[in-house]
Amino acid sequence: MDQALPQPHRHHHPQDLARIAVDSMVERGLEPEFPAAALQQVAALHGPAEAAGQAHITDLRHLPWCSIDNDDSLDLDQLTAGEALDGHRVRIWVAVADVDALVPPDSPVDRHAAHNTTSVYTSARIFPMLPERLSTDLTSLNGGQDRLALVTEMVIGPEATVEHSRVYRAWVHNQAKLAYDSVSAWIDGQGPLPEAAAAAPGMDAQLRLQDEVAQRLKARRHRQGSLEFETFQPRAVFEGNRVLRLEQQVQNRARQLIEELMVATNTCTAHFLAQHGGSSLRRVVRSPERWLRIAEVAAQYGETLPRTPDSRALEDFLARRRKADPLRFPDLSLVIVKLMGPGEYVVERAGSVPIGHFGLAERDYTHSTAPNRRYPDLISQRMVKAALAHQPMPYTHPELLALAEHCTAQEDASRKVERKLRKCEAALYLENHLGEDFHGVITGHSASATWVRIFSPPAEGMLVGHLPRLAVGDQVLVRLKATDVERGFIDFGLQHLGRERGG
Repeated sequence: MDQALPQPHRHHHPQDLARIAVDSMVERGLEPEFPAAALQQVAALHGPAEAAGQAHITDLRHLPWCSIDNDDSLDLDQLTAGEALDGHRVRIWVAVADVDALVPPDSPVDRHAAHNTTSVYTSARIFPMLPERLSTDLTSLNGGQDRLALVTEMVIGPEATVEHSRVYRAWVHNQAKLAYDSVSAWIDGQGPLPEAAAAAPGMDAQLRLQDEVAQRLKARRHRQGSLEFETFQPRAVFEGNRVLRLEQQVQNRARQLIEELMVATNTCTAHFLAQHGGSSLRRVVRSPERWLRIAEVAAQYGETLPRTPDSRALEDFLARRRKADPLRFPDLSLVIVKLMGPGEYVVERAGSVPIGHFGLAERDYTHSTAPNRRYPDLISQRMVKAALAHQPMPYTHPELLALAEHCTAQEDASRKVERKLRKCEAALYLENHLGEDFHGVITGHSASATWVRIFSPPAEGMLVGHLPRLAVGDQVLVRLKATDVERGFIDFGLQHLGRERGG
């Protein structure tokens, strides 16, 4: 049946999306606004964190640091730098913003961050975990600014293994604020060296070196069974008060560069905390309990998976499907991701057998590289700094257990807010295209509903009306029948069933 009930059509505006986002935050138990005490705390700050009287802070401002993030990102959590060594070894430094230096535990800002546990990103409005004067200024590793950071220094060998690592506090200075798409275009030979990189002597060689290391790390994790998915998460692009287009984020070399260096850093942080005893907060994806169902999905494609969970066998299957049928690979990715189950935060004691991260093929993994955006990273940062200062851990084991459960629940809530707003954004964009036809593919089918993903613009909705027998993967021509911006519903009618689905 139709999911969007007949109602008088009214034209929506981008401001409506901001209101819907606020309502969705409240509905999911998240706080959309900062309390007055938190804003007062930030207003009393005179500038970035200082280190007067503090020993053991290394000066690394001379290194060729750069940040690579989204074009519109202002909350810069990490910087990277590299140095070629002999024997195809490379030294990599990753600097993470010292947020703890300006956000004391149990302060008003910290209590708000501990409640939401994450920044929530929608196209209409961003709900930062920390007030913007912190996250985009005083604790952000902004271009041309001296900042305190927690640095992980790694020596990566020719086989892409981390031969040695250490963690310490340092001063850093961002030499070039860069963006994923322009850096990736340059790496691929499709665009010029970004202006900010060209202005920093030697930054082109830096980017080449870091990209080469990241690709080696990626290849090693692939051999270990790291899973590569392609998810369908289009976002609205605005021009003033108008939705200009819907845009699907594409994975590229610059994103891979940062992802691989952050995975390596998070693994080193987990090892560091384990070496210093006690408990730590880990990010895990458990070995799938529904593995036999995953094997059944593979069997539908004529593939056989082992009877027990095997990430390498699963990745080999996914790689073959990506190559054989790239059009439908996002839909297969979604099925497998749902069957694997969500990631979660757990507490593990030093010396215990780690649960590990099945999707990343890493046994020891924590979140530590985005303390402006994720509260678990701020927790890990405080624990690392305590270990460096030979002080007692700032959290007890019971406190960490409660935080792990809370952070997992709030992260799930934030994902639901972001997912609903992506649907609302698509409905807003499409409400001026009622009656138009679109090519698409069937992505889901049950006794009560059939779902279709259209290609251009990238959006998903429900097929309504009397339908013939359809199967996931069928290509179709559909007509837009109705939109409901408030609920994020889009209804299509079937016009034509195209060629059979791919093998």
